Amino acid sequence: MTKSKSYLKFFSKLFKSRSIRGKEDELERIASQEQKHFRFDTLVTATRNFHTSNKLGEGGFGPVFKGKLDDGRIIAVKKLSKSSRQGKREFLNEAKLLASVQHKNVVNLLGYCVHGEEKLLVYEYVFNQSLDKLLFKSARHDTLDWKRRHDIITGVAKGLLYLHEDAHSCIIHRDIKASNILLDERWAPKIADFGMARLFIEDQTHVNTRVAGTNGYMAPEYVLQGHLSIKADVYSYGVVVLELISGQKNSNFKGDLKSQNLLEWAFNLYIEGKSLEIVDPSLAPTAVPNEVQLCVQIGLLCTQSDPQLRPSMSRVVVMLSKKLGSLEEPTRPDYQGRQQITRRQRNSSSTSGTSSVLNSCTTGSTTGTNTTTASTSRSTAAGQRFAPHGKRPMQH
Repeated sequence: MTKSKSYLKFFSKLFKSRSIRGKEDELERIASQEQKHFRFDTLVTATRNFHTSNKLGEGGFGPVFKGKLDDGRIIAVKKLSKSSRQGKREFLNEAKLLASVQHKNVVNLLGYCVHGEEKLLVYEYVFNQSLDKLLFKSARHDTLDWKRRHDIITGVAKGLLYLHEDAHSCIIHRDIKASNILLDERWAPKIADFGMARLFIEDQTHVNTRVAGTNGYMAPEYVLQGHLSIKADVYSYGVVVLELISGQKNSNFKGDLKSQNLLEWAFNLYIEGKSLEIVDPSLAPTAVPNEVQLCVQIGLLCTQSDPQLRPSMSRVVVMLSKKLGSLEEPTRPDYQGRQQITRRQRNSSSTSGTSSVLNSCTTGSTTGTNTTTASTSRSTAAGQRFAPHGKRPMQH
């Protein structure tokens, strides 16, 4: 058994059999054995005593700080809030899940630190921070040209494929969204924030869990029926794809008064053969129409109402390399679920309530079987090109 597998097995036993207090006591010893332990004074020096000028943001369990180690490495340090009981669970969950995860599109956990009441996770620093800050909130919005957005779409797909099918065990992230996708100095995406993720060991097919996620990204069957599978991640990925293409946030959609949200708007334009009208106006000079249409179709396939019709991430990766005409037609996305989420869920990104994870990995691997031939209106769209200003296409 390799060192990383031994580490994972030890962590799994720890999380099954020990209380939170016991888990905390063991974390420092395990980290030290695996040479992933950071001294607290090292992190204090690296972050200038967690100075506010080094604060990058605040996550579900506490603040995140930028730091520089003596060897020159730049790091990001998550510092557990002492008052957060939920944060303790997320901290331990994230440490466990990332113990042996290694992929270029998943953020790299460098180590841990437990020092009295202080508990910290140490990550590689990702230079361009999170996707949402550039896509929705930044004057640097235009730096995300079509090539970079397409590379992000592809990279996140590969990262999710790794988590679902190629990691040590099937990992369901449960909170895929723009703010949990970090961009490195080469603009390559890295999936981050595994505090809500779920790991399924050996032949486990279902467990009891709590509904958790972010409004606008959660699959309707998960929110409304409590059914969690890898197809919930696929749904969230589809939302991110459509956000990248449109530059608009699903949970705060303002693009069309006749549409309740981004998914409805995108689907209606798609069936009218007007997929190119979804495109963010800033992409007009750089977007490749055929690639845009392909990604719109993939985004809609991933957000279909029936989770069984959504493709697996392995199929998504294959679809991204195919031409438009070879794909099945998407069915209507379920955007009604958003209106039925309780007030408590709307006011918090993390929601409570017991649910079941039904055949989370085995059932979720089923690929979509809807193979309707491409419609005439869709074929018409292939002959469109972008107008130089705005997002309406021009006919040849």
